[in-house]
Amino acid sequence: MLSGIITLLLLLLFLTGWAWAWRPGRRAEFDAAARMPLEDDREPLR
Repeated sequence: MLSGIITLLLLLLFLTGWAWAWRPGRRAEFDAAARMPLEDDREPLR
């Protein structure tokens, strides 16, 4: 019984996180995070 409740709670937690991550308003943040490794913000060596 307890394992079923824990499984249900973890499933709900997963679905909530999935819905939060796939909201359309989060796209700009994820796009910016995806470009971060490609951006070079270091100063050139002299």
